[in-house]
Amino acid sequence: MAKFALETIRHSASHLMAAAILELYPDVKFDIGPSTEDGFYYDFDFGTTKLTTEDLEKIEAKMTEIADKKLPFERIELSREEALKLLSEKKQNFKVERLADIPEGEAISFYRCGKFIDLCRGPHVDNTGDIGAFKLTSIAGSYYRGKESNPMLTRIYGTAFADKKELKAYLMQIEEAKKRDHRRLGKDLDLFSISETVGPGLVLWHPRGGFIRNTLETFWRKEHYENGYDLLYTPHIGRSNLWETSGHLGFYKDSMYSPMEIDEIDYFAKPMNCPFHIEVYKSRVRSYRELPCRWAELGTVYRYEKSGVLHGLMRVRGFTQDDAHIICTPEQIESEIEDVLNFCLHIWKTFQFKEIKAYLSTRPEKAVGDPARWEQAQKSLVNAIEKSGLAYEVDEGGGAFYGPKIDLKVKDAIGREWQTSTIQFDFNLPERFQINYIGEDGQRHQPYMVHRALFGSLERFFGILIEHFAGAFPAWLAPEQIRMIPITEKQHEYCLNATRELKKAGFRVECDTRSESMGAKIKDARMQRVPFMAVVGEKEMQSNTFAIRSRREDQLGQMDLATFMKKLQNEVDNKL
Repeated sequence: MAKFALETIRHSASHLMAAAILELYPDVKFDIGPSTEDGFYYDFDFGTTKLTTEDLEKIEAKMTEIADKKLPFERIELSREEALKLLSEKKQNFKVERLADIPEGEAISFYRCGKFIDLCRGPHVDNTGDIGAFKLTSIAGSYYRGKESNPMLTRIYGTAFADKKELKAYLMQIEEAKKRDHRRLGKDLDLFSISETVGPGLVLWHPRGGFIRNTLETFWRKEHYENGYDLLYTPHIGRSNLWETSGHLGFYKDSMYSPMEIDEIDYFAKPMNCPFHIEVYKSRVRSYRELPCRWAELGTVYRYEKSGVLHGLMRVRGFTQDDAHIICTPEQIESEIEDVLNFCLHIWKTFQFKEIKAYLSTRPEKAVGDPARWEQAQKSLVNAIEKSGLAYEVDEGGGAFYGPKIDLKVKDAIGREWQTSTIQFDFNLPERFQINYIGEDGQRHQPYMVHRALFGSLERFFGILIEHFAGAFPAWLAPEQIRMIPITEKQHEYCLNATRELKKAGFRVECDTRSESMGAKIKDARMQRVPFMAVVGEKEMQSNTFAIRSRREDQLGQMDLATFMKKLQNEVDNKL
C-alpha cells in the first residue's frame, strides 16, 4: 500500500462513505465531508428517511465492498458554469451554495469515486483500496453551516487509519474513554450535576465534588503565593463602557449575555477578567520599581455557548477561570516567561501528567503592536520552551492579532491530548486602556502584558482530572480517603473511635456501620474509588490493628493506627 498522510486517508474515507450511501440511498443530498483530528464526518440530507446507529453496519459493509474494488479517485477540473450545471442536474442544492463560496479565478475541482462525484479540493489516496482500516462510530444532527435557522442535516462520524492494528488501538481507547466519561462518573461518584431547572451549562457542585474543588483552590492559592503572585477579587459585572474600551462589545458581543440596566446604565456579566485587572493597575501611577505585577484570580465568567456544543464540564456557560496577568518591563519579559512556563509544568506534573507538548503561535499577517515587540515576545517564548526541554510545534502566522502565545497540551492516562495552559501576549489591551509606568528616566512607558491561564477553567480541569484518574483520585485529592469497614456490629465502637482519631488528625474518613455483608461494604468502597479501606474483625480488634487495603497496592496487611496514619500522610505529602 502506498503511504499517505492520515488526513488524506480520512478525507478519502469520508468520500468512500458518501459513495456507499449514494448506492444505498440514491436520493440523498450531500453537504461537506472533511477529515478531523480523530477521523472524519459527512453531512447528509436523507429527506424523510431517519437513520439510526443500526444503519451504520449496513453502510460500513457497502464501504468495504467498494474499497475491495480499488476504485480510483479521479480529479476533474470544470469551469464554474460546467460545475453549476452538473450540481444542478444532480439536484445537489447544498453543493451549489458551496460552489458559490469558491473565489473567482480559483480552480474548481471534483473527485470521482465510482458513481459518486464530489466538489472537492482534495487531495485523496490513489484508490479506495489505499484507505486502510475504517469504522463508522456515531450519528448526530447538525445544522447546515452551523446556523440554527438552517435545515438540520444528518452527520455521520467515522475514523480511519493506515492499518487494522492502529484502528484497533484507537477503538480500544474509545471504549476506555467511555468508561472514564466524566459525566457518568460525576453522577456515579456524586460529584456534580447540571440541572435543566437551573439552566444548561451551569454546574452544581455536590459536597464530594465541592471538597475536591476546595482542595484544588487551596493548592492553587498556595502555589501562586509561593511563586510571587498576588491574588485579586473582582466583580461579576461591569459597565458597558468598560467592555467598549476593551473591545469585547465590538468583537465578542455574540458570546456575551444581554445587559442588565442599573441606574439607567447597561451592565454586562463579565466574559473575561482582564479589564478588571487593568483597572486595578490604573488605580494609581505605577513605577518601574513596582514591576513586575503578577496578579491572579479565580474569577467566575459567563459566556453564551450554543446548546449544541455544551458538554458536561468541558463546555459550559458559567465557569471559573484561573486567570493571571503579568505586567512588566521589556527587560523583565524573558525571565517572566521562563518562570511562568516552569510554573505551568510544575503544576501539570504534580497532577501526574507526564507527556506535555508546547504549541507556539506566531505573528499573523494582520496584527496590532510594534513589530519589534512582537519579535522580542516571540523570542522570549521560544527561549523559554527550549530551556524547558519541551517538544514543540510552531504555527507560523497562527497567533491572535494582539500577540503570540504558547499553548500546552497534555496526554492523559489513555493517551488523549488535552489543550490546557496558555501563555498569551497582549499588545492590544495596554494600548486600548493606555496603561503605562514611570521608567527610570522619569518618562512614561507602555509595559508588556501577558495573560496566563494555568488550569484554563476549574470546571474543565476537573472534568479532565476525572477522566485522567477514572474517578480514582490520589489520596490528597480524594473526598474520602479512608473507609472503615467493621465486619460485625461488635466492631462498630472500635471503628468509630478510630474514625474520630483520624478526623482529628485531618484525614477524611467514613465508617460503614450498615448491616451489610463485608463483601458488599468492600464492593461499595471500591465503586466509590476510596483510596484505603480499614477492615476490622475480631482478630484486628483483639490486636488493636486494622487490615488495610490500598486501591494502589491491594492488601497491605495489619497495621496499628499510628503506622497507618504515617502511611497515609506520606501518600498525601507526596501527592500519590
